Amino acid sequence: MNVRNAIIISDLHCGDRVGLCPPGPHILDQGGPIDASDLQKRMWVWWTIFWDEWVPLVTRGESYAVIVNGDTTDGRHHGSTHQMSQNLSDQKKIALKCLEPVRDKCGKDEQGNPLFFMTRGTEAHVGPSGENEEDLALLLGAVPDEQGCRSRYELWLRLGGDNGRLVNIQHHIGTTGSMAYESTALAKEYTETCAEAGRWNLEAPAVVVRSHRHRCFKVEAPTEKGYGICITTPGWQLRTPFAYRLPGGRISTPQLGGILVRQGDEEMFTRSKVWNIQRTPVVVI
Repeated sequence: MNVRNAIIISDLHCGDRVGLCPPGPHILDQGGPIDASDLQKRMWVWWTIFWDEWVPLVTRGESYAVIVNGDTTDGRHHGSTHQMSQNLSDQKKIALKCLEPVRDKCGKDEQGNPLFFMTRGTEAHVGPSGENEEDLALLLGAVPDEQGCRSRYELWLRLGGDNGRLVNIQHHIGTTGSMAYESTALAKEYTETCAEAGRWNLEAPAVVVRSHRHRCFKVEAPTEKGYGICITTPGWQLRTPFAYRLPGGRISTPQLGGILVRQGDEEMFTRSKVWNIQRTPVVVI
């Protein structure tokens, strides 16, 4: 098909009070309405800019695939009370409102099916074996894997047709509480992925994409065919009560956005779009 562009987003955490949510009102189970907060409405403006302005710009108006790389809903987790609703059907409805227009914009395969993929995130958020994400992927008509599942743990994607290079996409990667070591897990992930490919005489990926951190970061290593890249995606969730307990997380401002992976004329490369929420106001006494 020669589709050269992939847009990758992750960590929407729909259903959380600081997760992605379009302006409402949203009618919850048993009929109660709920609306997005002011910060969620600001985040929705950026979400709209991302898809309506940034994506057409970086894809040069060409067709593109979309990959939602895990943690689409927030779930019921760790005894938290931070959800807009702990009813998973309510969370799923909000996620559908966010993602149905995205699915409708992405490229199509030769049968006219959308090039829309979903990977499975953290079980605490999307259920054991990613069951809630699988239900959502089925409703959205995501591309099935070889076993017919609509969501998957990993995606090997070749951009640009038979002569394009490989991208490996999974949700999880190691995290750190120190920004000084933010690149460490990415360098290890890329090196280990290439070593495993070489061990079994398989093609190594040109780009390794991971999420889970809610922070965008990239490492590059020169190779014979251009740079080998490992990149993590920003999320679409503001700081939760859990983030304020973490080293690094409690002092950093949230990163919101997504990335492009593109098979260029000579090599594969990435671009990212990241917004952040400013610090809380200074109190003068």
